[in-house]
Amino acid sequence: MALYRLDSSLAAELVAPSIVAAFDGWVDAGSAATAAVERLAASGRTVATFDNEQLYDYRSRRPTLDIVDGRLTELDWPELTLRVTTIGDRDVLVLTGPEPDDRWRTLASELVELGGRIGVAEWISLGAIPAAVPHTRPVPVLGTEARPGLLKGNIRPGPIGRLRVPAATISVLEMAFAASGIPAVGYFAQVPHYVNGPYPAASVELLEAVAGHLSIPAPLGDLPEEARQIRTRLDAATALDEVARTYVERLEGMADEERLPSGDDLIADIEKYLRERGNEGSQRS
Repeated sequence: MALYRLDSSLAAELVAPSIVAAFDGWVDAGSAATAAVERLAASGRTVATFDNEQLYDYRSRRPTLDIVDGRLTELDWPELTLRVTTIGDRDVLVLTGPEPDDRWRTLASELVELGGRIGVAEWISLGAIPAAVPHTRPVPVLGTEARPGLLKGNIRPGPIGRLRVPAATISVLEMAFAASGIPAVGYFAQVPHYVNGPYPAASVELLEAVAGHLSIPAPLGDLPEEARQIRTRLDAATALDEVARTYVERLEGMADEERLPSGDDLIADIEKYLRERGNEGSQRS
């Protein structure tokens, strides 16, 4: 049974669309990547739906239940969708939703087949990773590319050296598109690992990276103002804590030296991030 159902009439209108993808959960620190793609797809129409029963484990990613006055009223199920929007003169397909739990390789194979059917021109992954970077400096963005020269703007491939981490679905899909011959890149914002909650400054950087890549205007909306407010709160919090202030100043020195993170640096930051997420899960259960 196929994992997706395509709206053929809508797909027939597309001209060399690019796919931009982001999933929540792993590789979405500060919800930066999913917030960015939701801006891209704000006025989009659904061009493909998926058999979410095959993709999600509902005990690990439970649907949200609304209870009103003691009556069970509504269930909000996790779902993956592919929406199309036109920005400038470009058709952009936005693939987003919770990161699938199951059938990653099947999903990759079928998405590549779908891409061939509708003439997808390129694949663009968006993600956000926890890193030893300060909130007082511009958000760094690292890139991945199927071959040298695909990244645009001032984005450099990274990190330096070898990095071995638990894989994300987004990377499996990027590799599958690259293996099929479709150009594939990824833009990954580095989010200060001490930040809890949404980090709109990273969403702004990701949207600008995509806009520069596709030569389209960046649909930022109120994200810059949200980023300014978060910056103000973080400034106030660190000003009151000498240890935090000293740590941020050390990170500023590293950023000012324009040091790219090594694989070992990222491993340490990611492990810290996972430990913190694990502790949060223990508190919720």
